[in-house]
Amino acid sequence: MRTLIIHNPKSGFGSDAVFQFERALVRAGDECVLRVLEEGFEASETCRDANRFDVVVASGGDGTVAALLHALAGTDVPVCVFPSGTANLLAANIGNAPEPSALARACRKGKTATVDLGEISWEDERGVRGARGFALMSGTGFDAQLMQAALPNKAIMGQAAYFAAALSNPRPTVERFRITVDGAVHEREGITCLVANNAMIQGDIELIPDCRMDDGMLDVIVAETSDAAQLLKPLAFGLMDRTGKVMGRPHLESFRGREIRVEVDRPVALEVDGDVIPGLVTSYDARVLPGAARIVVDSMGPYASGDDGPSRFGGSDVIAYPDA
Repeated sequence: MRTLIIHNPKSGFGSDAVFQFERALVRAGDECVLRVLEEGFEASETCRDANRFDVVVASGGDGTVAALLHALAGTDVPVCVFPSGTANLLAANIGNAPEPSALARACRKGKTATVDLGEISWEDERGVRGARGFALMSGTGFDAQLMQAALPNKAIMGQAAYFAAALSNPRPTVERFRITVDGAVHEREGITCLVANNAMIQGDIELIPDCRMDDGMLDVIVAETSDAAQLLKPLAFGLMDRTGKVMGRPHLESFRGREIRVEVDRPVALEVDGDVIPGLVTSYDARVLPGAARIVVDSMGPYASGDDGPSRFGGSDVIAYPDA
């Protein structure tokens, strides 16, 4: 079995769990290459030789992993998403058991699922054009402000940095959004507008029902409120009804489509999978890339289908940590 592990040591708290994973995965006769990312890495260059490996392990935060998945889009190379970041929402949405030994077992089993990615493009206030892939969600307004405000404290506070940032700005600016979804125009006011490939957040709460990474669609989510405290209501509903199919989500409205354009009355910040883009934008375009990524899944996750079958790479399914 040939494995390429791409690891961002700057993600999250600098966890060394990926090295435990490597020890659990590798067996006699295997080839394993560990590629450690530098700041400002180029994802396409990092993945240049991915086709010669049986599996690529993307280890980092949501932004790092999304960039690597986008660089590998269409290659059919299986990618194992290894959670090494602060929130690790993409790994949570995929639903694999997060322990290093369990992820190593999933890689050796070789069970995969084909999922969508999103692609977003924009032009900032200076006329500089940009584009990125995303796996979870991107957006403008309050969410981008939160990501920006939380950045200095993420290394110390982890996920608590986001809550601290929210408390520091209880009454964010209400924006006017013009949202075009597959040609249909919707005008709404709210504090944030998100485009989501998957919308499960912390606590396994789904912002809207049935937002999946394998439906060939993107979801636009607008928080129609003028007060950040009002967002506690949909979160409270989420604790009682995590899927949102019974109680709904007050203050949140959503639209679904394949090609989306969002326009704002004034320049605002833009975030992509938790990373704030330099500069400000007044519009952006997003489109779905159906079936662009092939990810490793375990038999218990929401994207698994069929029975396990035999181990793809042979040998026992039992994986234990070797002695230190």
